[in-house]
Amino acid sequence: MTQAHYQGIWPVAPTPFHDNGEVDYDGMKAVIDCMIDQGVDGICILANFSEQFLISDVEREKLTRISIEHATGRVPIIVTISHYATKIAVERAAFAKSLGAEAVMMMPPYHGALLKGTAQQSFEQIKAVGEVGISIMIQDAPLSGVDLPVPLLVRMAHEIEMVRMFKIECAGAASKLRALIAEGGAAIEAPFDGEEAITLLADLDAGARGSMTSALIPDLIRPVIMDHLEGRREAAVAGYSRLLAVINHENRQCGFRATKAAMVAGGVIKSDFCRHPIEPLHPQTKAGLLELMRPHDPLVLKWGR
Repeated sequence: MTQAHYQGIWPVAPTPFHDNGEVDYDGMKAVIDCMIDQGVDGICILANFSEQFLISDVEREKLTRISIEHATGRVPIIVTISHYATKIAVERAAFAKSLGAEAVMMMPPYHGALLKGTAQQSFEQIKAVGEVGISIMIQDAPLSGVDLPVPLLVRMAHEIEMVRMFKIECAGAASKLRALIAEGGAAIEAPFDGEEAITLLADLDAGARGSMTSALIPDLIRPVIMDHLEGRREAAVAGYSRLLAVINHENRQCGFRATKAAMVAGGVIKSDFCRHPIEPLHPQTKAGLLELMRPHDPLVLKWGR
């Protein structure tokens, strides 16, 4: 792919479970189908919003295979491979490549609050993954607790050929995106917004060319991105303003549970179960989400009805 293709909206697919907690593999196929019908430019699987931290290695392998095979020829797939162990991250990248994934996404190495890779260790792990020969999206997220300063990211972009995409969702994302693009130049092929698009407009103004949101309302967010990229900023501002209450409720009240709740309401999947210790959405929070969504008539609320 070229830079022009690494833009638009590449949402994270949720991982559906049955009410008994087992992975719903047929439901995963329905999730992929729904997202493709939402008009996404690509799909990311096994990310934090996919509950990757609640999925076994065996389940991860099967979900990777099913998702890529089911989407083949329709949309490209990014597979999240984050792990503290470099060997495991490399193995995950090689497996994703062998199945035909477009790219992998990874955070720097971390495990809990205290085991964190240094700047050099983070560089070395990402360089090792780059040697697999698959495009890399670096995820700069607060969850890792690892600082990825702009000079380090620029060094990665210049010295690791396969580092092409940057998902920036730290505090002050727009400022970091602006500095990254200014200092990295053409090596920053695909600067992306994240965190459910809660800072999307500022990030687009700073130079982001895409966003990795949830799968809640990508059909409604994509026009905002494309309006901005194509020079229609007033239309982008108006569109984003209309959606902001939904985006805020998802980001501040629901997290990854929002998409599952909406997909159950729209008949995409059968259960919004989340594995312990994740608490289910409070009924009032869920009702508030659906109330805010309905006036916008998103595809997710009617896809399976």
